[in-house]
Amino acid sequence: MRCPFCGESDTQVKDSRPTDDGSAIRRRRFCSACGQRFTTVERVQLRELVVVKADGRRVAFDRDKLARSIRVALNKRPVEEERQERIVNGIVRKLEASGDSEIKSDQIGEAVMDALKAVDAVAYVRFASVYRDFREARDFEEFLGGMDGAPLATSERAGND
Repeated sequence: MRCPFCGESDTQVKDSRPTDDGSAIRRRRFCSACGQRFTTVERVQLRELVVVKADGRRVAFDRDKLARSIRVALNKRPVEEERQERIVNGIVRKLEASGDSEIKSDQIGEAVMDALKAVDAVAYVRFASVYRDFREARDFEEFLGGMDGAPLATSERAGND
């Protein structure tokens, strides 16, 4: 592992431990060249995923982009970071387990919508407004009016897993 500070390839692992949900290993590293310490995270990857965009372009799946979009939707909502990480891990596992190495971008969007709907109603609507490209207040009204009537998760329930 290269040192992010000086680029040296000789770094030493000082400590390794699993994350709380056991889906990754956090490694504390030390660079013998510059003396800096840094942390790396190692995850199991079942397959290389490629995202097929609406315009047909193919790009490598970016787990960090998925995590960012979920974090933005849940910004200032009472959902702990650990829970957010479990949501991301669940979506990634679902995509990897699908058996396809090429995933359509709308499959990812729908998976995120499903996950957020079960966790927090406000985050669900926030994500939907960007994902479905709401332009006017009427778009929100139609979306909210067209929901299937199933109860959405409320913030109070979201923290009580």
